[in-house]
Amino acid sequence: MMLPMGAFAQAARYKVGACDWMMLKRQKLGEFKLAHEIGCDGVELDMGGLGKRDSFANQLRGDKAQALKFKNTAKEYGIEVGAVAMSGFYGQDLTKKDTYMWLAEDCFNTMDIFGTKIAFLPLGGTGKDWYENKAKRKEVVKRLKRMGNAAAKRGKVIGIDTRLDAAASLKLLKEINSKGIKIFYKWQTQTEEGKDIAKDIATLGAKNICAFHASNTDGKWLRNDNTIDVAAIKAALDKMGWSGWLFVERSRDTTQVRNVKANYGDNVNFLKYIFQNGGEVVALKSEGRPADYVNSIVKRSEKVTNALGLTGSFVGLSVRNIVANRYFALNDIYTVRDSIKNHAKKTLEGEAKNAAIKNAENETDSKLYRSHAGFIADLSIYLNDKQIETVKDVMTYNVVNVTYTAQCDMIPTLKEEEKAQILAWLKEAREFAIDAENSNKKHAAFGKYKGRINNYLSKRGYDLVKEREGWYKRIKARGGTI
Repeated sequence: MMLPMGAFAQAARYKVGACDWMMLKRQKLGEFKLAHEIGCDGVELDMGGLGKRDSFANQLRGDKAQALKFKNTAKEYGIEVGAVAMSGFYGQDLTKKDTYMWLAEDCFNTMDIFGTKIAFLPLGGTGKDWYENKAKRKEVVKRLKRMGNAAAKRGKVIGIDTRLDAAASLKLLKEINSKGIKIFYKWQTQTEEGKDIAKDIATLGAKNICAFHASNTDGKWLRNDNTIDVAAIKAALDKMGWSGWLFVERSRDTTQVRNVKANYGDNVNFLKYIFQNGGEVVALKSEGRPADYVNSIVKRSEKVTNALGLTGSFVGLSVRNIVANRYFALNDIYTVRDSIKNHAKKTLEGEAKNAAIKNAENETDSKLYRSHAGFIADLSIYLNDKQIETVKDVMTYNVVNVTYTAQCDMIPTLKEEEKAQILAWLKEAREFAIDAENSNKKHAAFGKYKGRINNYLSKRGYDLVKEREGWYKRIKARGGTI
C-alpha cells in the first residue's frame, strides 16, 4: 500500500513493537526474526523471570558473546530494542525486594547492549494498598526515586505502570521528583478502570509519558475492539506532540490465543496503519444518491460486518463502507450499460445497434474486472484472506458452502480430488456472482458451474439420478425435508 503524504514523518514519529515475553520469545534470538516477519519496528525485550529469586533470569548478564549475538541478530533483521522490561514485578512487591537497586542496574546494563533508553517497571505486584497507605507509599516513592535518579545518570528513564489515572499519576510523579521516572501508559489498565484514554493522556501530558502498551486485555484484536478508540488516541497524541514507542502486549484473539503471528501481526499492522499511514475510516460514497437507497445498501453491507463480528469497530466501519461502495459501483456500472443499450435500441438499427450493444457489454465487463480487483484490494487492507472469504460468502448468499456441503452429503464416496475440484469451481462461480447485478443473476452464475460439476461427476462414473434418490431417502430418514 502506498503511504499517503506525511506518512513517512508519522512512521518516524511513532514506532510500533511487541513484547517478547508475550510472543513466547522471552530473551530468545528468534524474537528478532519473528518481529521482522510480523512487521514490527522493534521489540520490548524482557529481563527474564523473577519469581522469589533475588535476580532476574537474565541470560545476557555477563555473557559478552551472547550479548553480541543478540545485538547482531537484531541489527540483521532491522529490529530495535525499544524498551527493556522488568516484567517480573507484575508478581513481586517492589517494597519487599531488597535487591531492587541491583535489579535496576542489571536492567540498565542490558539496555546498554542495545542502546535502549526506556525501561518498563510494572507495580502490579506491589498491590494497590500503597495508594492510600502512607507508610507503604513513602517506601514506594523512596525506591522509585533512587531507581529513577540512577536511570537518569545513565541517560535512561524507567516507565512505571500503575492503575492510577492521570491526575493521581501526576501527583505521584511530583512526589517521586525524578527525571528518570515517567509513566509507561497501559491502555488495558485504563480501559479496565473505565477511563477515556484520549482525555486521560491529554491530562497526563506528553512529557510524562515515555511509552505505551498499546493493547487491551485478551479477547479480540485491536481492530475489532469497540472499547478502545485508537483513532482518538492517535489524534490526542498528535495534538500533544508526543512521539515514541507503542508496544503490543495483549489483545489476542482467544479463539487462537497461541497463534503468535496472527495475533501480534494483526495488532502491529493495525497500529502501524493508524499511527504511521494516517489511517482513517473509508468514506461512504453516498453523495447524490437517494437516502432510502443508501440506507438499504448500508443495512445490506452490515450483514457482512455482523458475520465478521466487526460492526461498530473502527475496521468494521471501513469494511461496511467498502462493501456499500462496491454495491454503489455495481449499480452505476449497470445503469450506464442499460442507458447505452436502451439508447441504441431506440435510435439505431441492424448491425449498428448490435455493435453498440456489444460494445456496451464489453465496456461493462472491463469496468467489472477493474472494480472487482479494486474491491478485493481495498478489503485486504483491513481483512485477512479468511475474512475476505466470509465477505464473498455473505454477498453471495453462502451458496458456495451450502452447495458444497450438499454435494458431499449427496455423494459420500467423493474422492478428495473431486471434492477439491467441486469447491474450486464453486469459488470461481462466486467471483462472477459477486459482480452480478441482482440475485437472479447471482444464482445464474452458480447454476452455470453446477451444470459443469454435474457433467464432471457423470464423466467420473457417478449416476447422479441414483445418487440423488439415495440422498433424498437419507434426508427423510434423518427427519429432514427436501
